[in-house]
Amino acid sequence: MLGVRLPEELEKRLDQLAKETHRSKSYYIKRALEEFLQDQADYLLALARYEKVRQGERTYSLEEIEALLERENDKH
Repeated sequence: MLGVRLPEELEKRLDQLAKETHRSKSYYIKRALEEFLQDQADYLLALARYEKVRQGERTYSLEEIEALLERENDKH
């Protein structure tokens, strides 16, 4: 269980949304938190990938990937 204090205006908006949609405030808070956490995970992954490229790891163009996939498909 987690308790969260929201600014008054944000809580009013959440209350209104919950009433209009007949969903709980918890439903919207969970959805928002899930989306935020996924965005943060994506950001951290992109940051780690960027750092690898900065350190010299090879990158591939779209054309190179398409050609590689085409060769793989031709094998099967």
